[in-house]
This record gives sequence, structure tokens and C-alpha cells, in this order.
Amino acid sequence: MGFSMQPYGIQSMLKEGHKHLSGLDEAVIKNIDACKQLSTITRTSLGPNGMNKMVINHLDKLFVTNDAATIVNELEVQHPAAKILVLAGKAQQEEIGDGANLTISFAGELLQNAEELIRTGLHPSEIISGYTKAIKKTTEVLDELVEKDSESMDVRNKEQVVTRTKAAVASKQHGQEDILCNLIADACIQVCPKNPANFDVDNVRVAKLVGGGLHNCTVVRGMVLKGDAAGSIKHMEKAKVAVFAGGVDTSATDTKGTVLIHSAEQLENYAKTEEAKVEELIKAVADSGAKVIVSGAAIGEMALHFCERYKLMVLKISSKFELRRFCRTTGTTALLKLSQPKPDELGFIDSISVEEIGGSRVTVVRSEEGGNRVATVVLRGSTDSILDDLERAVDDGVNTYKAMCRDSRIVPGAAATEIELARRLKEFSFKETGLDQYAIAKFGESFEMVPRTLAENAGLNAMDIISKLYENHASGNTKAGIDLRGGDSEDGVCKDASEMNIWDLYVTKFFALKYAADAACTVLRVDQIIMAKPAGGPRRPEQPAGMDED
Repeated sequence: MGFSMQPYGIQSMLKEGHKHLSGLDEAVIKNIDACKQLSTITRTSLGPNGMNKMVINHLDKLFVTNDAATIVNELEVQHPAAKILVLAGKAQQEEIGDGANLTISFAGELLQNAEELIRTGLHPSEIISGYTKAIKKTTEVLDELVEKDSESMDVRNKEQVVTRTKAAVASKQHGQEDILCNLIADACIQVCPKNPANFDVDNVRVAKLVGGGLHNCTVVRGMVLKGDAAGSIKHMEKAKVAVFAGGVDTSATDTKGTVLIHSAEQLENYAKTEEAKVEELIKAVADSGAKVIVSGAAIGEMALHFCERYKLMVLKISSKFELRRFCRTTGTTALLKLSQPKPDELGFIDSISVEEIGGSRVTVVRSEEGGNRVATVVLRGSTDSILDDLERAVDDGVNTYKAMCRDSRIVPGAAATEIELARRLKEFSFKETGLDQYAIAKFGESFEMVPRTLAENAGLNAMDIISKLYENHASGNTKAGIDLRGGDSEDGVCKDASEMNIWDLYVTKFFALKYAADAACTVLRVDQIIMAKPAGGPRRPEQPAGMDED
């Protein structure tokens, strides 16, 4: 009889196949390491000169972008600790829609500094308490750095909107921010409701058309739908619209039953009655005053024939989301089955026409009055990945606009704010006693990551710049930032952010730093990782592809 070793300790408690990592070296340092790897990826994409990443996801779709939120979403991070940073980035993306990169990179930097502290013998809980004090102090200092009178902004003043969205857009599409910001500002101001707090990001749409270049981009008041009109009528002015979600087809007349037909003329008559029924329905729609029919599903041949006869324009919108937006734009009620619409169920459009843009046919729906307005930014570019990236930039701009409708305060950009925070926190750490002071000093040092990264990404000498910035800030110029457009000014690459007109939104910074500190503390609080044995059986398949992008 073989004698088997009885497992003891934690082995006796868990199923075999589990992993158990504990203690500083195995758990904390490993976690920090995983987070550092993640932030190294995102960090080189920070700021206007950020490099692009080429990410190929599990569906073989190619992304070329420097938008951190997109990168980490598509990477499918496995490591539990790094996932915490990804979640922090996602939270930032949900809350503000921009600044995910700052969140992840800053959290990584905080953790890297925490590792140095741990190696010198500090306990994680001391670091956490120091970091907590530091983030409190940071928010106080941030409040002091807010530009005077910036809260009394008019969200309909294009110049002010451009100033505030510029930084967010420049970090995605450097060198093209002027064109893009103008488009974004136009689109946002057009759809801004009476109470700006109710601004809905969804009302600014993006239509991506391959061909042409940035200078061909325009803003359309209304919607741009890919695809052609179904019939031969391609243009309508000032027309009423009826929307049928269920489709315009003979199925409206289907009888669920068996018909026994004895002779040929009975068959003929049967077909005729069906034809008459369809004609009657289409005529009813035409009589209601509608000139345009929009169908959410198939359009039958016969129905189309009668639509032509009654001079109705027919459109097909297959995406449910688009259909809903169309109804919102035109103020239409979508009807389920083909029937005569009541006057209040009809919408109204100023003009609808099929145009050809760069070889693809699109239907442009312009609607000035009617439901709540929708504006579409028509983007043109040479390849799909460029268009996708432009779309992300527009997205960031629109989200920034929404954030500024909530809170329009701004702080100096170009890393001026970060250097000032670093300086103030270092001062603050000298006043503290106990071991917290080391953690606070390191927290302050972490802010140097932003100017360092901005400088490195632009190919400048980082140490040189940071010391110059400190020098400027110490002598009282709290708005000195990095001039990335070339250091031709007398003090090299340092310049006043307000002169360069580079501003960051206060809320973006506030939440990014807050989420980063929270994420870093969460990772530091972990001292053991216990993974149960992974379940057997086949892997569950990922979500099916091919969904609408919303």
C-alpha cells in the first residue's frame, strides 16, 4: 500500500491546481510590475506627440491609435492587478470621456514609486496613508490653480469652446486640432439644448467616408446615412416623413390560413386583392401628407412600385440605433405596421437628398426644426484606420464639451499644472512628520511623469526641461509649461501656457488623478493573490461579432 503525503497548510484547504502568491515579493511587487508594464504601454501615447500603437484584437481587427481607452479595451488585460488600472481608465472614460491615458500612466507611476518605497522598507499601509493625504492636498492645490473667471464661460461661444477642447483633441490628432476643433465646436454648439447641462453626446454623430482629406470635412445639421434611397426619387424639400419600423412589405396583408383555390381565375383574383391591399395601404400613407417613407426592414418589390407611383421617396435604415436617431432628429413616431399615420406621428425634414461623396452614396437628411437637433461631422480620410482615429479625436472633443457644460473651469496645460503640483506637494511633505512624508514626496515626484513623458515623446531632453520648469515655477511663474512647437523662445522650451493658449479642463484632471490614486492604493492593499484552479471544459466563446458599434 503506497503512502501518499497528506497535504498541509494552505494546500489542505484548496483544491489542487490552485495558485497562491503571498507576501511582499511575490504578490505586491508582482502586481506592481504588471501595472508598470501596462502604464509603459499607454505612457508613450500621452500628449500631442504621443506615438501610435498598433493593436490587433482577438477578432483580427486592426487599431492604429494613441487613444489609451481604445488600446486597453482591445488588449484584454488578463492580470488581475493590471485590470484594476484598466477599470480606472474606463471609469475616467465613462465619467469625462478623455484623460484615460493620464489615469493609467499616473497610476503606474505611483505604483513604481511605491515599489521604491517598499524596497527601502516602508510598509504598504504607510504608503497608502501618505498617498491619501497627498491626493487630498492635490485637490486643494488644483482648486488654487484654476484660471480666474473661467467658470463663467458661455458654452455657445465658439472661441471659448475651441480653446478648451484644443488640448483634448491635440493629444489624439496633433497638428490637425485647429480644423477638428472648429468642426467639433460648430457641431456641439448647434445641438446644444437650452440648458447646456442636458447636452447629449449622442447628438453629435460621425460619418466616416474614405477618400478626400481633412480639408473636405464638413458639419451637416442633421444626419448623414450611408446608403442610397430605394426608389428613383432622390431628392425632397420640406417634406413630411413616416417611419415604419416593421418594414414596408406585402407581409402586412398576409393571411395566416390555407386557401383552397379551384380555378385559374380564383388564383388571379387572389393575387389581385393582395395587390389592391398594398396599393390601398401606400395610398393611405400618401394621403396623410407624407412624402418620405423610412423603413426599418425589408421593402417589398410591390410596395416599392406603388411608392413610385404615388411619388414617395423610400429610405431603408437597417440599424435600430440609427432608426431611433432618425426619429429623434425629425420628430417622428416609428409605427410598427404599415398603416395610415396620424398627423402627430409624422415628422418633418427640410431637405433630404442622395449625394455622392468620394465614391460612396450617402443620404443627407437636413432638419433645422423638429425634434432635438442632431449634427453630423463628416470625416474624410485616406484609410479606415485614419478615419477611426479621427473619430476618436472627435469623440474626445465632444466629451470634453459635455464635461465643460457641467464644469467649465480650466487649469494651465502643457504640464504646467503637474509641475506646480509636484512642487507644492514636495513642500507639503517637508511639513509632515512620520513616515508619510516619504510617500507624499514620492507622490509629488510622480507628477514629473507628465512633463517627462511629453518631453520624451517630442524628442527633447527631459531632465533639462524639468529642471527649467521647476526654476520657472519657483520664481513664481506658475503657468510655465513645455513649448512643444519648438523651443525658439529665449528660455528654451519653457513657455507660459496662457500665452500658448493650452488649457486643460479642471474636471478631467481632477477625476484622472483621483481615480489613479484610488487604483494605486487598491493595488497596494493586496498582499496575497489566491487563484482557484481554473474550471475545466471548453473556453466560453467571446461575444459574437458584427454588432452595431453603439
